[in-house]
Amino acid sequence: MPAPGENLRIDSTRLWDSLMEMARIGPGVAGGNNRQTLTDADAEGRALFRKWCEAAGMTLGVDQMGTMFATRAGEDPEALPVYMGSHLDTQPTGGKYDGVLGVLGALECVRTMNDLGIRTKHPVVVTNWTNEEGTRFAPAMLASGVFAGMHTQDWAYARTDAEGKRFGDELARIGWIGEEEVGRRKMHAMFELHIEQGPILEAEGRDIGVVTHGQGLWWLEVTLTGKEAHTGSTPMGMRVNAGLGMARIIELVHRIAMDNQPDAVGAVGQANVYPNSRNVIPGKAVFTIDFRSPDQAKLDGMRARLEAEAPAIAEGLGLGISIEPVGHFDPVTFDPGLVGVVRAAAGRLGYAHMDIVSGAGHDACWVNRVAPTVMIMCPCVDGLSHNEAEEISPEWAAAGTDVLLHAVLETAQVVG
Repeated sequence: MPAPGENLRIDSTRLWDSLMEMARIGPGVAGGNNRQTLTDADAEGRALFRKWCEAAGMTLGVDQMGTMFATRAGEDPEALPVYMGSHLDTQPTGGKYDGVLGVLGALECVRTMNDLGIRTKHPVVVTNWTNEEGTRFAPAMLASGVFAGMHTQDWAYARTDAEGKRFGDELARIGWIGEEEVGRRKMHAMFELHIEQGPILEAEGRDIGVVTHGQGLWWLEVTLTGKEAHTGSTPMGMRVNAGLGMARIIELVHRIAMDNQPDAVGAVGQANVYPNSRNVIPGKAVFTIDFRSPDQAKLDGMRARLEAEAPAIAEGLGLGISIEPVGHFDPVTFDPGLVGVVRAAAGRLGYAHMDIVSGAGHDACWVNRVAPTVMIMCPCVDGLSHNEAEEISPEWAAAGTDVLLHAVLETAQVVG
């Protein structure tokens, strides 16, 4: 089927208004959002999304992980649907666009199709994946991971938050456990629009990132066990300081990542010491290491080196140590055919674009294991994300959504 003409564009004002209206739900303290998964704010955001989907004539299905699937019927009842979407949950101090642009951009595509009376052979589905962020219930991309067969549903239901609340119980509490079996749906293709969450597109002056690959990652949770003691009366040579061990291992993480340049990163982003009192030497430290690379050998090599060298640091300080993997996915190669469709759509629309590797994990990374998948990225100011100051322009949002619309229409096959 021919591609849609380059004059076909979404309603950028309507898209931006929808983003701003969703941002009023679960406001943060500094202009962003705190709409963590399975909270009351998440339930409110879901209800608004459902209202909008129903107003657009779509039918809503919900699976047993709470993932929402809003379907616009196609002309061929036997044709597999084309999916697009992302997530509505946020970090505790998250921005207004991370994930949300992908969901509401997809909704805007359907609204535009309705406005113009466009019919497609394949059904089109707008998706809101549950718990992409993983900040309340680890790991990230939990529902899409169950969908792709990476986790069992029982294991996912048993994940607990910092207060010991279970994922399954909280999903039931907010009223969003669906009846649909997770992973039952078959996909013709899946598109995910997302902000870059990095500085490359803005620095290069590009409107669109055509995502060819995604970095793999290892999350390693380290627990160091020492001895609590008074900071004022315990001689330096007699301390068993878990905080000191954490500091030295954080430095090790940095060295490992630097030694694997280019295309490797590593850091500690979550850390806690106990009892966390200003005049008590920490007797325990728990922190999570995040290693990422699009190169499988580098990714696994960084983990192996950490697991070989960190115990020696702990032993030298008299500390006990355990290292537990708490999150992982291999590097991703997105579907080359769909990558070509996105690249061609960006070119046809006249948007400056470039190939890019996703530095963050996304639901598309798991879905890619069971269906042809691709991602589209737009810039964000200074590359800032997972921060309430996260910002994009209405023009960037519109450009990404225009490309999404054209790529989805070509894939879903316009009829008539």
